[in-house]
Amino acid sequence: MKKRNFNRNIYLNMKSLSEAREILFNRFNLSGLLKEERIDSVDSVGRVLAQPVYARASSPNFHAAAMDGIAVKADATFGARETNPKKLIVGRDAYYINTGHVMPEDTDSVIMIENVNALDEKILEIEAPAYPWQNVRKMGEDIVATELLFPRNHLVTPYCVGALLTGGIFEVSVKEKPRVLIIPTGKELVDWQGTGDDKFFSLKPGLVIESNSCLMGKLAESCGAVYERSDIITDDSEKIKEAVKKGVDGGYHIILILGGSSAGSEDFAKQVILDSGEALVHGVTIMPGKPVIIGAVKDKPVFGIPGYPVSAIVVFEQFVSPLIAGMLGQPEKQKEKIVALSSRKIPSKLGIEEFLRVKLGVVGKKMVAMPLPRGAGSITSITEADGIIRIPENSEGINYNEPVEAELLCPLSSIENTIVVTGSHDNTLDVLADHIKKKGGSLRLSSSHVGSLGGLMAIKKGVCHLAGSHLLDTEDGTYNISYIKKYLPDISVKLVNLVIRDQGLIVPRGNPRGIKGIEDLARGDISFINRQAGSGTRILLDFKLKNFGIDPDSITGYENEEFTHMSVAVAVLSGAVDTGLGIYAAAKALNLDFVPVVTEQYDLVIPEKYFESENIKSLLEIINSKKFKKKVLTLGGYGTEKTGDIITIKKTELL
Repeated sequence: MKKRNFNRNIYLNMKSLSEAREILFNRFNLSGLLKEERIDSVDSVGRVLAQPVYARASSPNFHAAAMDGIAVKADATFGARETNPKKLIVGRDAYYINTGHVMPEDTDSVIMIENVNALDEKILEIEAPAYPWQNVRKMGEDIVATELLFPRNHLVTPYCVGALLTGGIFEVSVKEKPRVLIIPTGKELVDWQGTGDDKFFSLKPGLVIESNSCLMGKLAESCGAVYERSDIITDDSEKIKEAVKKGVDGGYHIILILGGSSAGSEDFAKQVILDSGEALVHGVTIMPGKPVIIGAVKDKPVFGIPGYPVSAIVVFEQFVSPLIAGMLGQPEKQKEKIVALSSRKIPSKLGIEEFLRVKLGVVGKKMVAMPLPRGAGSITSITEADGIIRIPENSEGINYNEPVEAELLCPLSSIENTIVVTGSHDNTLDVLADHIKKKGGSLRLSSSHVGSLGGLMAIKKGVCHLAGSHLLDTEDGTYNISYIKKYLPDISVKLVNLVIRDQGLIVPRGNPRGIKGIEDLARGDISFINRQAGSGTRILLDFKLKNFGIDPDSITGYENEEFTHMSVAVAVLSGAVDTGLGIYAAAKALNLDFVPVVTEQYDLVIPEKYFESENIKSLLEIINSKKFKKKVLTLGGYGTEKTGDIITIKKTELL
């Protein structure tokens, strides 16, 4: 048999982030790169001035009254006092005037109308003198003709437009917007344009909707650039090379090749750049974003952008965004930073600078950071993130409660008004979060899924406001109370029922394996996906396995774990496994079948010290509302007969 030749890429010139940035900015001369264009001042917001702007007119261009009153010559009022009022004749010594009106000739002050006593239509009386230019806006007080309004490279804001028009500037010279060409590549990509729902949901395994080009394009627009997207190019190096050449010769300033930057046999970006020009960097010691390629073709920067969306975002923000800023003569965008405490120990690889996405919230008096999934392909790890923690390449990770610097992805005020939920996952938490936002205001709910026991430990550590829990006491059949007594002996809590829910085996439509219950997991022909240790679902499973006398090691896939019910359902839907234990609502959401195992109680564990806070009061109001309960019932597999019921567990009862 003839051997196939797999040509694998290797990473060229692997660099640290600082080294790669230095190479990029030293290689390209960014000054004077962009052309100038004249546009109306009213259309210049968000644009960068190519030339300094000098005022053509003064503002105001006359002496104007700053108050309603009478215009006077200041020295004609000297000597007036309460015991010796001074009389003024209207039309000779004083002139009635309104705010903004031209000062009469030979006057230099305005006395406010409330300080004037009219004796009759012609004679006025004042009890205090005026001083020169009192309550007067002098000519040119705001803007003086010929003065510099804005220097070159100034970013025009809506405020600037007012100054431009006031200063008689109706057109300005601005830098053209940098033009970015985006070339999506990959035979697995399907164009979203013209893709209706039917086509989307009938995508064959291995095909994905091409979204990175729009993501990169909108990021480019947010930096002040414009973008164009080429048609999707399948893995064909010659076609990619042709698209790059057209881009370089077609006046584009930056070219992004999406996908094909890694070390696979069908990753062509590196070879295209080498054949067309020069590869400056292939591989940067960052995670995500390691496979990035930085090249130069005819003195134009050409990037090979990794295909995973989070990798692409990190690469764009570290390299492309500052490059666009440099072309426009602008400083690199800096995110607001705060110090937070890590909610748990987070290991990291030596030699790699990691961009860790985190949720943030203020619990008690401390800002807490909770890590999100680290996969570079998980776009929701960015959309759900409040901040990014950068773990240095010389660090093996972050310790629990260690202060770390977080770059904010949302306003600090939003983070400070967040209810932090940790613990067991349930779909009704999403309903709750939506109802909180629907109510209006700045309050929000942020949940992370670490299992029921993990939630109780988070309460013990003081890193959350409440925890979701459904821990079954196998001795008496109750939920959560015995675990609270065991793990939170020194904390008074309120146990609030959120829902009663059906838990069972999620199976494909038609249940092709004929699974009837937990006992079937030991048949030998069933593949299973488990929940993580410490989750209520895992405890329930182990309890059931013990009752049936089933050895967990006999179950195919027992050691494979997911962290949410929806992840279990997706594993079944994809065909990766035959079944997994989860809630009915997750099965229904993905149109899967369900084999009931137990009806259980899902509660919120709330420390008493937070229970009377306004945020928790708002949360409980929603939980007890008819609208919330009605929505929950539509999900299927839920009961709300106990929703909102409260049990108080005092710490004195636990000792």
